[in-house]
Amino acid sequence: MKKQILIPMILLAFVLAACGAAQSMPEAMVAYETDSYGGGYEEMAADEMEAPAAPGESGSFANQASTAAIQRMVIKNATLSIVVIDPGIAMDEIVSMAEGMGGFVVNSNLWQTTLGSGVTVDQASITIRVPAERLDEALAQIKAGAGEVNSENISGEDVTSQYTDLQSRLRNLETAEAQLTEIMDNANKTEDVLQVYNRLVEVGEQIEVIKGQMQYYEQASALSSISIEISADAANQPIQIGGWQPAGVAKEAVEALINFLQGFVDFVIWLAIFILPVLIVIGVPLYFLGRGFRNWRRRRKARKLAEKAE
Repeated sequence: MKKQILIPMILLAFVLAACGAAQSMPEAMVAYETDSYGGGYEEMAADEMEAPAAPGESGSFANQASTAAIQRMVIKNATLSIVVIDPGIAMDEIVSMAEGMGGFVVNSNLWQTTLGSGVTVDQASITIRVPAERLDEALAQIKAGAGEVNSENISGEDVTSQYTDLQSRLRNLETAEAQLTEIMDNANKTEDVLQVYNRLVEVGEQIEVIKGQMQYYEQASALSSISIEISADAANQPIQIGGWQPAGVAKEAVEALINFLQGFVDFVIWLAIFILPVLIVIGVPLYFLGRGFRNWRRRRKARKLAEKAE
């Protein structure tokens, strides 16, 4: 008998939750920021809206509703393609700017590419997130540091209705969860408890999914994404004439001069510290030995001449 009563009660909980969806919209409506940056939200009770005009009064309900301050949640993102002299330096400056505004770097990449002239240059791509209310400021700073802006695109997505729908579904699911919890507390049989518990798990999972979606909308509207493609300015790359690069030759000549001077200085250091001491230690004794030997030969020659003369 209890089981026959319990099952209708569970079904009644879901019916009440479904009915709540139809009633939740008049009770409260969600409004969001309508500026160019998106971000933020607040609840506005239905009684705060202007009531429809009575017969004979000026205006209509549609006109009054249009004047109501209904704010919106807008996700704004931007893409840029810029040309700079040094993409590596430009990327570091963009990173510092994003962090200084309270944002962060989503991803960054720096690589080298060869132009048609045969010159190898750096290229970079970076995606950052900055507070939505500072999107225009961030774009202005990036463009100010660029030599040229090839393209710029700003997109906006109004997610007010999606977010409002998620809020309504969340309220209904939380109502159903509370009712199922009450039913499980009053259940006596183990099989009844398990049956209601399984329903509670399903509802709990749906609640977590909806909360995750709502959190995504909140974060996406609070932080705008900016994707930047950074190219090197070909006009500021080394001059190349028929495959010959004067700047490259001059660089090689300077490197050769530096290598020669380095080798010469190394030789002088070795001469002063190693070679001269070795020459002194070995050469001085050899010099005196050679001098003594020459003196001995002269004296010997002189004696022989003296003996012949006698």
